[in-house]
Amino acid sequence: MAELTYDLHIHSCLSPCGSDESTPANLAGLAGILELDIVALTDHNSCKNCPAFFKAAADNGFSFIPIAGMEIMTEEEIHVLCLFAELEAAMDFDEYVYSLLFPMKNDVKVFGNQFIMDETDKIIGEVENCLINSAFIGFHSLAGEVKSRGGIIIPAHIERAAFSLISSLGFVPDDCGFDCVEIRSKDAVENLKSKHEYLQKCKIIHNSDAHDLESLSIAGNKLVVNERSARGVLEALKHGGI
Repeated sequence: MAELTYDLHIHSCLSPCGSDESTPANLAGLAGILELDIVALTDHNSCKNCPAFFKAAADNGFSFIPIAGMEIMTEEEIHVLCLFAELEAAMDFDEYVYSLLFPMKNDVKVFGNQFIMDETDKIIGEVENCLINSAFIGFHSLAGEVKSRGGIIIPAHIERAAFSLISSLGFVPDDCGFDCVEIRSKDAVENLKSKHEYLQKCKIIHNSDAHDLESLSIAGNKLVVNERSARGVLEALKHGGI
């Protein structure tokens, strides 16, 4: 059993609202400098920079556990973190989600770049369709698709006034297959738990939601895991309690 520091919600230059300097290699290097133990790359509606992130971490000998993930936006406009135990499963989910996106070409001047990088910071492609739109999948269907690929879902920044579970639905449903929620503000936890009973049995996590290098978490948030691996991290996130 080990207590590990984490940031499970960061964006790279693939996210249209992400900084171009937030390359997979830069994110991996900064995570190492900040001495984080677990880091998940969770771009908007895409996992296409996860392979470079994993390789950059491995090639440079960083000891943190990389997690392949995505911040999907459902058709209800709910942002949900999807984390996977295996990179291959994340990339399979990536293909599935891209097929569900509205086929609108990205306007770089309006939304920003959507760069796909390799582990050396070389641009190897760009995502054509805009990643900022909703995917045509409902929140109630999402958990099954992610679970079938060995992953878990975590409703993101649920205290926010937009693009959150509570702002979109008005309540916290208890039949959607999640055991963990992200609340960015630690001060909001007790108030939300008092208003939404389901949250009392959920794991509560706090992440940076970093869209630039300066916003990446310092090593403050901690998670107790039984196994030091991506699978061990996901198992720890499934069980209730802070």
